[in-house]
Amino acid sequence: MEIDLTLIHWIYLAFILAIIGFMLFRRDTTITCIVGILSLAAASTFSVSDSVSSLFNSFIFAITELLPTILVISIIVAMSKILTISGINEVMISPFSKVIKNPTTAYWTIGILMMVISFFFWPSPAVALIGAVLLPVAIRAGLPALGVAISMNLFGHGIALSGDFIIQAAPKLTADAAGLPVGDVIQASIPLVITMGVVTTISAYILLMRDIKLKKPFPTVAAPSPIQDSSDEQLSSTGRKILALLIPIIFLIDVILMFTLNLQGGDATALIGGTALLILIVTTCLTHKKRGFEETTNYLIQGFQFGFRVFGPVIPIAAFFYLGDAGFNTIIGDYLPKSSEGIINDLGVALAHVVPLTPEVGTITLTGVGVLTGLDGSGFSGISLAGSIAQLFSTAIGVSAATLTALGQVAGIWVGGGTLIPWALIPAAAICGVDPFELARKNLIPVSIGLVVTTIVAMFLI
Repeated sequence: MEIDLTLIHWIYLAFILAIIGFMLFRRDTTITCIVGILSLAAASTFSVSDSVSSLFNSFIFAITELLPTILVISIIVAMSKILTISGINEVMISPFSKVIKNPTTAYWTIGILMMVISFFFWPSPAVALIGAVLLPVAIRAGLPALGVAISMNLFGHGIALSGDFIIQAAPKLTADAAGLPVGDVIQASIPLVITMGVVTTISAYILLMRDIKLKKPFPTVAAPSPIQDSSDEQLSSTGRKILALLIPIIFLIDVILMFTLNLQGGDATALIGGTALLILIVTTCLTHKKRGFEETTNYLIQGFQFGFRVFGPVIPIAAFFYLGDAGFNTIIGDYLPKSSEGIINDLGVALAHVVPLTPEVGTITLTGVGVLTGLDGSGFSGISLAGSIAQLFSTAIGVSAATLTALGQVAGIWVGGGTLIPWALIPAAAICGVDPFELARKNLIPVSIGLVVTTIVAMFLI
């Protein structure tokens, strides 16, 4: 399918490059994104009022899309505050301190546990389950909060989500687009997922340990100051032990319910968020007694303050990148060509049409298409395109469509599913109290190395 690129496409591509450049040079991207939105709207509508209105509408669209994540993170943070102040968290984490004794064991234990849970329930609810309990243990063992976020991010949103061997949503999308059985794509993806996972996590571990040894600073987002308790508003030792036992059991019941009721993605996250809210209310009332009603509201306020402090810088850049997909018609209007599948997908198809057809170039192109379509921060919106292009290339050059499809899937989800796009990796960043942009920068080198090595491996497999 031929795609005619318009001025809108070229403006979008120019601002993508500008935003990436600003990120690499550690400069804020807010103004660049706002100018990008305004430029796209102006080039589409030729109306000053409509262009200015599109700025506000793009922010509303981005907040609406991000709101479920903002909400669950805010509630988890609020719950974590009362667990810490009441002393319950101290009791809960004590058993893990016997296993997690140094940064190395913290990094690999948290990562592997995150990967296993994410295989069954996807990463977002897994982040909430693991981060709230194991973050304090890891920090005590010497692994900074940013290191915990990197571990959860790479193992969960990287390895588990890109393979998606249990739930199989990702391979189903790519397989359908490529006209292949799901089993073929899963089988072809196994060596690629293993290669990408091993190379990326080991690279990140080496760089992280180097920074720890050099005593480099690991910036965090300042959490709200805890509410000071009077001496008559503390849980008894018995109360702390009972709740420290009950809370993990309650979350374990959530896990069982997610499995038995087949709750995935947003539904699983909603269950975790609702459970955290109930734990917050009960624990606050037991801890603060007569002031429980008022303090519950205070903890929620602190949670929302923290959530929006973390999400604030992300909303402008998310607003821009949502224009690359379905958000364009909603925010600006129906100004793209009738044949358009969205700006990001159009650019991916155009890329596939301008490269020479050889097995080596085919694998590089599929990686490039995966990376490009992942820039919208979804990870899933563009992998169907990767499947379609893989089928096109395999027919033209006579190579394995399943391997090319799996490669595009792995690249798209590692980039867009939550390891390089700041607003996509917010769950891990927010739970750990770190800047999502800093987390994205730390992930950039390991993920880039992993993509290069995985692409080379794919060349030998096709």
